[in-house]
Amino acid sequence: MVAIAKHEQDLRKGVLVLAVLSQLREEQYGYSLRQALAKRGMPIEEGTLYPLLRRLEAQGLLASRWKAENGPPRRYYSLSTIGAELYRELSESWASLATVMSALLEGE
Repeated sequence: MVAIAKHEQDLRKGVLVLAVLSQLREEQYGYSLRQALAKRGMPIEEGTLYPLLRRLEAQGLLASRWKAENGPPRRYYSLSTIGAELYRELSESWASLATVMSALLEGE
C-alpha cells in the first residue's frame, strides 16, 4: 500500500501560500490566522506558519505591524499591494487548475 500521508503533505504544501494569502485580506495575527485556517479545514503548525509569514513579508507580499491591545503585543499581518495582486493571480490560476483536475478526476 502506498503511504498516502506523504502525498497529501505534498499537495498541501503547494496550496499553503494561497491559503494564507486568502485569509490575510483582513489583518490578522499569527494565532488568529491559524484558527481561521483550521476552522476552514486547513490546519497548519506554528513551525510551518511563522517561517512562511516571515518569508512572505521578506518577499514584499505581506505588511506587518505590532499592536498591543488588551494583552501582550502581537504582530499583525495583511496583504501588501503586491501580495493582493499575487493573491488575485494565484486565485485565477487555482480556479483554472481546479477545473482541469476535476475533469481529469471525473475521467472526461
